[in-house]
Amino acid sequence: MIDTSEVDSRQSDPRWSGGGRDSGASPAVEFGSVSAGYRGRDVVSDIDLSIGAEERVALIGPNGAGKSTLLRVLAGLLPPRTGEVRLLGQNVAELDRPAIARRLAVVPQLAALPFATRVEEVVALGRLPHEDALRGPREADRAAVAAAIDRVGLRPLVGRDARELSLGERQLVFLALAVAQQAPVLLLDEPTVHLDLGHQVQIMELLRDLNERDGTTILAVLHDLSLAAHFFPRLVLLDVGRIASDGPPAEVLAPHRVRSVFRVDPGLIRAPA
Repeated sequence: MIDTSEVDSRQSDPRWSGGGRDSGASPAVEFGSVSAGYRGRDVVSDIDLSIGAEERVALIGPNGAGKSTLLRVLAGLLPPRTGEVRLLGQNVAELDRPAIARRLAVVPQLAALPFATRVEEVVALGRLPHEDALRGPREADRAAVAAAIDRVGLRPLVGRDARELSLGERQLVFLALAVAQQAPVLLLDEPTVHLDLGHQVQIMELLRDLNERDGTTILAVLHDLSLAAHFFPRLVLLDVGRIASDGPPAEVLAPHRVRSVFRVDPGLIRAPA
């Protein structure tokens, strides 16, 4: 069975705000009756979801449930067929790409690098939304890059070609890029996929620190239910394009729900001690 001894206590944790409904905080992200998909077929349908400022939320669900599609809609990469998405109070459809990038940083699934690029050059890409188009990087931009490298612990990798790094190290580089971007909302699409346990925990602890110490609003797609339960106070469970459950881990990962949505024995899932 899922070990809820730790996650049960989070139901009374003030950091879990139920999407801002109970905390009174202004929503950082709002989906209003959103339906979206590809080639005329909806992947997500009638999604109503509110995430409060400074929340830490994991999107979970089986393959094909619509998790990554929901992130693409929020990032402005996929227009909704119906409904509206608001980011920090503004309709995403009315924002240009630089405006979105100043509000929202995205860490994709192990993005490829097409040519040789040093670690610090990749991290510096996070400053593009803030740079002066004519003057280029300012001192503040260089300081933000250096701070992000130190925050994520990449100083030993500076000067190396990012393509030559391990998958875990490369994912940390892209996380540092997002940190340098200094956006108030951070999206991550399966940030721990293909990583060993050490790098998985390192990334999860970094996300928790960014959320609790810096107040960054975090929305992450995760397939590892144990990591999600351990590191995220609020889970949103998607199933066949709709929200099946939304709340603290002990509630969302109730045995009957794990069995019905994932179609597996709940006893196979173990939360970390």
